[in-house]
Amino acid sequence: MPRYGQLVMGPAGSGKSTYCSNMVKHAEMLKRTIHVVNLDPAAEYFDYPVLAGQIELYTHIPVMRQLVETLQKWDFRICGVFLVDSQFMIEPSKFISGILTALSTMVNLEIPHVNVMTKIDLLSKKAKKELERYLEPELPILLAEEFDDSRLSQKFKKLNSSIAKMIDDYSLVKFLPMDISDEDTINDVLIQIDTAIQYGEDFEPKEIPDMLDPEEGGDPDSGFDG
Repeated sequence: MPRYGQLVMGPAGSGKSTYCSNMVKHAEMLKRTIHVVNLDPAAEYFDYPVLAGQIELYTHIPVMRQLVETLQKWDFRICGVFLVDSQFMIEPSKFISGILTALSTMVNLEIPHVNVMTKIDLLSKKAKKELERYLEPELPILLAEEFDDSRLSQKFKKLNSSIAKMIDDYSLVKFLPMDISDEDTINDVLIQIDTAIQYGEDFEPKEIPDMLDPEEGGDPDSGFDG
């Protein structure tokens, strides 16, 4: 039976530790077990149990670029989870920058991928309302609004518009919002990850007692009349 894993990535300060902490707590509520392996040498303190750190992992995987391939050889189904601070993503040009960074990661790893906007809980009411435009964005329109008043050259504007149109046409990158104060958003992210790696599809179905046999715990009166 395969095992499952998330490879949590993102720029410094994007909320990776907070994400792992809340995902562990959420999994505990669902009676699921998550083991966290820390790959960030800058992270020293955790409010959740860490199974292993970067030093221990080096003894098993000599080259970190081979991490995904090695995990797949160990029969892991891996989903890349790319985090971006939502406070960075509420301006059109910065949003495009975040999309291209996420897209670069997706292309390089070639594994199922989920992109997450973090720190929604830290946004002001006005910023949260503005963020709605970026969850199902029409990128050419967003950029057109920003460039109308800018002093950028026409060539640069055209390049940005072409990139935005390509991303929009092919639906290459979408972001899920994650608010740690809202358990539903954490569950939504986990559902997307489970779907991407087909979590649970290999589990054996639980036996259901015979509904027509009282000795097996069934209720003979609960059947249907033909």
